[in-house]
Amino acid sequence: MSLSVVILAAGKGTRMKSSLPKVLHPVAHKPMVQHVIDAANELNAKQVSLVYGHGGEQLQQALSHNEVNWVLQAEQLGTGHAVKVAEQHMPDEDTILILYGDVPLIQSSTLDRLLAVKPENGIALLTVALDNPTGYGRIIRDNGSVVGIVEQKDANDEQLAIQEVNTGIMAVNGKLLKQWLSNLSSDNAQGEYYLTDIIAMAHQDGYAIEAAHPDNEMETEGANNRVQLAALEREYQKRETEKLMLAGASMRDPARVDVRGDVTVGHDVELDVNVIFEGKVTLGNNVKVGANCILKDCSIGDGTVIEANTLIDQADVAEKAQLGPYARLRPGSIVKNGAKVGNFVEMKKSILGEGSKANHFSYLGDTTVGAGVNIGAGVITANYDGVNKFKTEIHDNAFIGTNSTLVAPVVIEENGFVAAGSTVTKPVAKDGLAIARGKQRNIDSWNRPTKG
Repeated sequence: MSLSVVILAAGKGTRMKSSLPKVLHPVAHKPMVQHVIDAANELNAKQVSLVYGHGGEQLQQALSHNEVNWVLQAEQLGTGHAVKVAEQHMPDEDTILILYGDVPLIQSSTLDRLLAVKPENGIALLTVALDNPTGYGRIIRDNGSVVGIVEQKDANDEQLAIQEVNTGIMAVNGKLLKQWLSNLSSDNAQGEYYLTDIIAMAHQDGYAIEAAHPDNEMETEGANNRVQLAALEREYQKRETEKLMLAGASMRDPARVDVRGDVTVGHDVELDVNVIFEGKVTLGNNVKVGANCILKDCSIGDGTVIEANTLIDQADVAEKAQLGPYARLRPGSIVKNGAKVGNFVEMKKSILGEGSKANHFSYLGDTTVGAGVNIGAGVITANYDGVNKFKTEIHDNAFIGTNSTLVAPVVIEENGFVAAGSTVTKPVAKDGLAIARGKQRNIDSWNRPTKG
């Protein structure tokens, strides 16, 4: 039986106090609803339909890279009504999985478990037992079997004491779901069409209802305000950092490491506090990352040490390199084996060759540096003339003296030597020496400036 997914994401989220639709508020730098779409895609669903209402233009812009059916719920008349408006995307022969756009921690493994217990004809319902079930619909059982759900505002005192609650997530046969949706009534305290009412209908019609449970109750938590959103963020980070530690990373304080993407670590990785990962990041074995570093879409080779306050963005670093403190690798940078990018050194779209060093206060832009090169403190490759970018080439074993400026396009050949304080605009030949300074004059008798 094929799987079709319907994600409910039409709520305005007024308690967020925001012009942003609720489901676009981020967890780990990704909209809540994107987490849900990703979980659905992991199930290899035939189609995913997104029911939206408020902020439709913002939603479509933020989620434009997804293949989803966009379904407008012009009036928000309850969860039953939200599902019903997506009927055209619910084939009779499919299993329909209903998810929620503000429940970002749901795991595909939990959804697989839910689908596994679904009767051939009937409903699989995800439930969870809470110490404080206030606000949730209570699961009504008869001799152990699920027979209905009663919402908080419609529950009597006995029902309010029930701790097993409905998460709203369920899997239903398409044909049966549409039949039950057509019979929903808004005769309740909220005046809405409750999706949960189909549970009692299924029981009355003699269909089985099976329950499954998540590994962690936080998987099914939603966010209606920023306090709840922050709680989801912390839970997500706890889950991700635990994965990294089990894979071989040691952390000074897991609560102060943030994962906002897909991170892979080797063995014996060490992470200090306030390290942030974004996008796709790969760390090899024995990598050490100091405090306050940000790593985005990068790969770091075995044995590399990244000192504190270093930013690496869309760069590749080979083995046993040294970076920082306060280094910055911008997109397109490549640092080869054993190279060193020191404090306050910035690279952009440049290559630092094997064993080469740029130790202090330098900028390498659009530059290729060979092996065994020394870049002195304060060296600048001037790659921009105000309109165009140009390249600098520094070949193997060259030496670039302190406070030199290389004005691109320019080539420093193998073993070329640039004296400190030079501004170089012409090629330097192999084994050649370039000195480009104004001549120093010492004047013995001169008038020192005085205050007027």
